[in-house]
Amino acid sequence: MAKLLVAEDEPVLRMLILDTLEDEGHDIDVAHDGQEALDKLLASAYDLVILDNMMPIMTGMEVIEHLRAQPAGSSTRVLMLSAKNQVSDRERVLSAGADGFMPKPFSPMDLISKVEELLDG
Repeated sequence: MAKLLVAEDEPVLRMLILDTLEDEGHDIDVAHDGQEALDKLLASAYDLVILDNMMPIMTGMEVIEHLRAQPAGSSTRVLMLSAKNQVSDRERVLSAGADGFMPKPFSPMDLISKVEELLDG
């Protein structure tokens, strides 16, 4: 399956995401804050990164901006998770370079569907 990076600072939500996607057969790395996510993204290739927007040290939006500025960063798919889910928030995330947006809270089945959609291109 795909190689994913999950960047989520909330332990319970991080475990839900991991359990859900590992059951689908994905190879998953974890980052606990935005800087750790960016470091891992720059050091290794991932098919998809799932980013929480509100993380310590660096937000998900900042991670996207740094990632998209790198030549290799344009091919990595990005799914942003956010508790801020107004239309303007979604538009801002997508215009910054995210490939998808998922509001919190979400169901595991919705997450699986969105991940499959993004991986299929």
